[in-house]
Amino acid sequence: MKRVFLIVLDSFGIGQMPDAENFGDKNCNTLKRISVSKNFNIPNLISMGLGNIDGVDCLDKVNKLTAVVGRMAEASAGKDTTTGHWEIAGIISKTPMPTYPNGFPKEIIDEFVKQTGREVLCNKPYSGTQVIADYGEEHLKTGKLIVYTSADSVFQIAAHEDKVPLEELYKYCETARKILVGKHAVGRVIARPFVGEKGGFTRTANRRDFSVLPPKTTMLDAIINSGKSVLAVGKISDIFAGQGISEKLISHSNEEGMSITKNLLSRDFNGLCFTNLVDFDMLYGHRQDIDGYAKAISEFDKFLPGFLSNMQSDDILIITADHGCDPGDSHTDHTREYVPVIVCGKKIKPNNLNTLKTFADISATVCEYLEVSFKGDGESFLKEIL
Repeated sequence: MKRVFLIVLDSFGIGQMPDAENFGDKNCNTLKRISVSKNFNIPNLISMGLGNIDGVDCLDKVNKLTAVVGRMAEASAGKDTTTGHWEIAGIISKTPMPTYPNGFPKEIIDEFVKQTGREVLCNKPYSGTQVIADYGEEHLKTGKLIVYTSADSVFQIAAHEDKVPLEELYKYCETARKILVGKHAVGRVIARPFVGEKGGFTRTANRRDFSVLPPKTTMLDAIINSGKSVLAVGKISDIFAGQGISEKLISHSNEEGMSITKNLLSRDFNGLCFTNLVDFDMLYGHRQDIDGYAKAISEFDKFLPGFLSNMQSDDILIITADHGCDPGDSHTDHTREYVPVIVCGKKIKPNNLNTLKTFADISATVCEYLEVSFKGDGESFLKEIL
């Protein structure tokens, strides 16, 4: 029974890519930024060899690696969650998804209002926490939905849970998803529920993503089609619009996501457990919380020994990320960065892969290990690590 546990540390970038300025980024490095925090303590990742990865100059290097390490460049034309995960799953997106620096066009908003029966507020790029602070009171008074975007390809709808029940908000998101097609096919429609009163509005953990379908077969489809399982923890199922998923396991925090993933070690399955830990990005990267981000990666580091000690002889753990989100740079958006790849397991031979050309190499490696036929955009590095 072969199992791969693939954990995405959402936004854990490790250094600016050469083309970062084309994406509006300069001097971004998520890992380096958080490494100076008093909360930063990652002895296990360092002992594996995180500091030995190309370009990492803020951590100690080890003389003897205990894992396979390397960094991956993003080959897709983007720096968002959807393109990052699609690339990990074997699809390089050569055309960027649409973004709306001036808000959504009138025809989109008019159709959304027509189909939902609710007027909208805002309709421009905004910080997710600031938008509810600025528009939350008016939303409560009028029932108008707060619609906003960011530098990413997203259509976000914020609504107070007492004013708009969750299921109703999710239906509005489904409506928006059906409207946003063709040239307006944004990567994700996101439900952003919040609670509280004026001066103290806070977002809840009931967020839900409604993604556009992948344009072609992913490694998830290939694994499912081979008769094996794909267990999706966190927002993975949402990112892939439920496609290629045999079981969806919802989590509302990093802690819950790590707990679910660890518990799956005792589950008999043959295939892939694909986990996203979103707090790094949602709670700390976008909110420019350096100390919070550092604490979160330190908590993940503490999780690792217990997870590794319970892995079976044929299990492989792969740790990576989907983009960066430097919590100390000049903006609150994602950042165009290299991401780490760390591979552990009883059959793994510690090695430094140096720099890989695409995240898609993970999909090729996973499928080769699971003996699944898949022709994605990456190349397998399995022979270099077993």
